[in-house]
Amino acid sequence: MRALFLIVLFAGLCYASSDSNQENIETLMDNVLVLRVPHSLSTSVYVPLSCGEAYQNQPVVWKKNGEEIEPALQGNQVKVLVEEMNGGNYTCHLGPDGEYLNHTVILIQLDPDNRTVILEEFPGEGPGHIYCSAPNYNGSFHCTWRRSATRANAAVLLVKAERNSEKMSCELDADGSGILCKDANCPYKEEQHRVSITVYIHSYSRLEAYTRTFYLREIVRPEKLPNLRITDGKVFSWNYPESWEMPCTYFGLQYQVKVVQKGFSCHSKKKIMSETIEKMTYEVNIKPNKYVFCVRAQDKYTNGPYSHWSHCIVDKHTEVC
Repeated sequence: MRALFLIVLFAGLCYASSDSNQENIETLMDNVLVLRVPHSLSTSVYVPLSCGEAYQNQPVVWKKNGEEIEPALQGNQVKVLVEEMNGGNYTCHLGPDGEYLNHTVILIQLDPDNRTVILEEFPGEGPGHIYCSAPNYNGSFHCTWRRSATRANAAVLLVKAERNSEKMSCELDADGSGILCKDANCPYKEEQHRVSITVYIHSYSRLEAYTRTFYLREIVRPEKLPNLRITDGKVFSWNYPESWEMPCTYFGLQYQVKVVQKGFSCHSKKKIMSETIEKMTYEVNIKPNKYVFCVRAQDKYTNGPYSHWSHCIVDKHTEVC
């Protein structure tokens, strides 16, 4: 009875392979198959491969990651046994030492895909592994991600960007850690649907997919306020960011002004005063003559992300902006 129990337990912990598992195999893109396997289970799945219809009657020989397979795997259509996370690049050749004909990369994705290890979460920017921002409403936005230290060589395989099933034009950053996209919608058009960004990134044979959805208005972050200056020793003024849309009556900004003690940063919670205004000037009327004046901008209609701080350091009769 105990032996029977162990056999049943082992069967429950294993994910046996058969033709019925084909629904767990998906073509992600040309020459790339994704095998979804249950998390925490031992897996062994046969994956069908085809070199191509043009090579049906040719002496096709397969290799894995450039190495010959033992015993030899021959034929235009074959099945390869994929165990655990042991995927790879399967190439087919015309004979054992013949020319390269085609290839298929098999990647493994855990199901559910919620135990991610390739990318790190962004601290302080809300939950998620993808951070997106835009300097205005012209439709261009930039998304970034950070690889974990143990997966520094992970490579981006594919990025999908769309809104309401309409694909967006995107360009991957040179270092593979971000993407610049352009939404063709007019900046004056009311957003009815969210933007969806999905990043497929792999480390060896492990594939992970990360998704971020947002309205453009949620990620618009004005650029740092330029030309911050002081007159009469206490009146501060600044300009609109050059990248911000006009007219200002439609794309309005509001400003958080803050005064902190000299020697503290604008992020300090030890403030002397703080206020939100709509004018681009502010007069400081405080007794201390050593302080830091800080100002940043925010879309006043959406209450989206603030710009980075601009600041001036005041030390009695000396001002540095």
